[in-house]
Amino acid sequence: MKQYNKFYINGTWCPSDSTNNKDVINPATEEVIAQVSLGKKSDVDQAVKAARSAFDSWSQTTREERLAVLDRIIAVYESRVEEIAQAITAEMGASISMSRSAQAPIGMTHFKAARDVLANFSFEDELGSSQILKEPIGVCGFITPWNWPMNQIACKVAPALACGCTVVLKPSEMTPLSAQLFAEVLDEAKVPAGVFNMVFGDGPEVGAAISEHTDIDMVSLTGSTRAGVQVSKAAADNIKRVSLELGGKSPFIILDDADFAEAVSWGATQCFRNVGQSCNAPTRMLVPAALHDQAVKVVQKVAQETRVGDPQATETEIGPLSNALQFEKVNGMIQDAIDAGNELITGGTGRPDGLNKGYFARPTAFANVSNDSTIAQEEVFGPVLCIIPYKDEADAIRIANDSPYGLAAYIESGSLDRARSVARKMRAGTVYLNRNDFDPQAPFGGYKQSGNGREWGQFGFHDFLEIKGIVGYKN
Repeated sequence: MKQYNKFYINGTWCPSDSTNNKDVINPATEEVIAQVSLGKKSDVDQAVKAARSAFDSWSQTTREERLAVLDRIIAVYESRVEEIAQAITAEMGASISMSRSAQAPIGMTHFKAARDVLANFSFEDELGSSQILKEPIGVCGFITPWNWPMNQIACKVAPALACGCTVVLKPSEMTPLSAQLFAEVLDEAKVPAGVFNMVFGDGPEVGAAISEHTDIDMVSLTGSTRAGVQVSKAAADNIKRVSLELGGKSPFIILDDADFAEAVSWGATQCFRNVGQSCNAPTRMLVPAALHDQAVKVVQKVAQETRVGDPQATETEIGPLSNALQFEKVNGMIQDAIDAGNELITGGTGRPDGLNKGYFARPTAFANVSNDSTIAQEEVFGPVLCIIPYKDEADAIRIANDSPYGLAAYIESGSLDRARSVARKMRAGTVYLNRNDFDPQAPFGGYKQSGNGREWGQFGFHDFLEIKGIVGYKN
């Protein structure tokens, strides 16, 4: 059994004085596969001290110097993608096919995107008689989740380093295997000591220490809306910048001129992907009322044909939920929805047939769902789809926006112009048209309780830069 009892601080692996350890559970087998030390505030202090010391020199590096570092990271990361994929499958249950195709390589994708932006990014501009400078904000504290571990780490670390910031990372204590490999990649790539630091730990201790630390200049969290509120309150005393990527309950509007069966099939598959553990998953499917029953048949077929099982098997499409708490929460919300009178059309509580251990969930869908019901308003973070009928386009837009969240929205139409028109009326940070579901250069982040700030591409640089105006510069 592996022991993750050292933290990466100032370019070395440092033992913690913490005696508090946490078991890392393989969610497919429910067996302990590792132990991780849960750090203390003193560990965060050491990491911040290293990051603060390194900032003076790293913030003054040239564009070319930072490009060279990013190139080295990309090269090392590429050589270790399979290791990272295996780690993610073991620690959070993603099917190995998904880990190889998406979960692991997406980290490298974000570094490549940051490298491309850095190559042409303007850090100085003239405006009137003034010179406008975009300067690195300072030491950045990152708190990242378990559901897309490399995506969430890399989309923060890559632009921060590109902008000249230094980093203290708290990855999820649920997924330390991949985080350890990430730190090893940066170490092998010879990122200067203190520029990147990593401390394992939980939210109440290490997360809180990062949020409230007086020598951290900005904090970025990906997590629940509840965690976002806590981080914001802890950071408020220091007036530090806070960037939050939080929950979602994303609508998928299928308009009446769409290739209906194909759109419904795609939407259900996207909802169930990653066992529904994606904050931007299209969990509310809005369909014309006259086509509702047709949607039900397609969704039932998709759910019943989705291959759930051993995440190490290449034919498996979705593995287990990532941990026992998720398993209990998802099943509890499904049961509550049934008890509330929602129409269950496929799935339900408990494991799929033939699986007697592991945190496996059944792809589940409810039909004729009212948008004001709990199951349509609260994030489940499991493979649970709500089919919601609408009267006309205006009704669909109203329902889609009737949510405390605003992370993403999906639209399907036979007319691109019509899809574009509806997209402009969505109160969401990212709108995906006609089954386009990924662009590493597009902004990612939410309206309303889905957070603030934006990640990915050039938009991911903005939170890591301060704006300075030098007035009279040209006189």
